[in-house]
Amino acid sequence: MVTIRLARAGSKKRPFYHIVVTDSRSKRDGRYLERVGFYNPVATGQDVELKIDESRFAYWKAQGAQMSDRVAALVQNSAGAGS
Repeated sequence: MVTIRLARAGSKKRPFYHIVVTDSRSKRDGRYLERVGFYNPVATGQDVELKIDESRFAYWKAQGAQMSDRVAALVQNSAGAGS
């Protein structure tokens, strides 16, 4: 199954996550099909906290990709904040 989930990057105590489309059997930070955005939980000032390529995200959702719980919550919160 194809999943849309977070892959951790960044340094110790400074997390940064890529939102990736991957096979559900691959490791968290392993091989992925496509990177569709990022999430920066420690964003301050002018830094962007969440950015998603909407067209590619919608494409993978249409292909049947399942979102992880955390990605679903991030997308829901960003949609709510945009209104």
